[in-house]
Amino acid sequence: AKIVGADKKTDLALLKIKDSGTYPYVQFGDKPPKVGDWVVAVGNPFGLGGTVTAGIVSARGRDIGSGPYDDYLQIDAPVNRGNSGGPTFDAAGQVVGVNTAIYSPSGGSVGIGFAVPAEVAREVVASLKDKGVVSRGYIGVQIQPVSQEIADSMGLKDTKGALVAETTDDGPAADAGIKSGDVIVGVNDQSVETPRELARKIAALGPGKEVKLTYLRGGSEKTTEVKLAQLPRDKEARAAPSDRDKSSMSSLGL
Repeated sequence: AKIVGADKKTDLALLKIKDSGTYPYVQFGDKPPKVGDWVVAVGNPFGLGGTVTAGIVSARGRDIGSGPYDDYLQIDAPVNRGNSGGPTFDAAGQVVGVNTAIYSPSGGSVGIGFAVPAEVAREVVASLKDKGVVSRGYIGVQIQPVSQEIADSMGLKDTKGALVAETTDDGPAADAGIKSGDVIVGVNDQSVETPRELARKIAALGPGKEVKLTYLRGGSEKTTEVKLAQLPRDKEARAAPSDRDKSSMSSLGL
């Protein structure tokens, strides 16, 4: 096989088998699983060979501190080093995730595993197949959460949105009039609750798209049109780091 492309931000790669022939395969699920749904994780833990474990989806949209685009399924099916890259199946035998990491103070399974959702994997694979890379949208801002103290000082009614800490000179946001201190609360008339949600929305839209940003400035709601650029290879949408102790996060590796 040869590597068609790889995406470090989701730890996924696309391989192409060189030899012709008919191969068995599995399919991505059509619907995302719900919290409480049964799942089966398949992998090769510690080099033992094909291993199957069962559990449930414990949570969705988990941020494990690996990057601004975190959107993981949390599962309690035991996974260990060597399970990474293996499929997470639903009860119908469709792939709802790709095993990727565990939370473990000891290095072994303590019942908290994470999988890249099938909808994310499907988009990454399609982009790698088409372009060899994953193209993400970029507006050129550093963002942070709106704390209660910040909301009170700015006269905001809640802590929703993403506070612009800094804009990149000549970046799309700056060119559209976005300034430090603005609070972005919507993208294309869809509300934005957190900085991480903003980062994911902008990235998913891709470069070249015209989007409408809704933001708060001086107590007033304003809108502006922004044309997204290509996320530079050496940059990410900046969000404030989590207070979580990341020393206990253990990547399984591919």
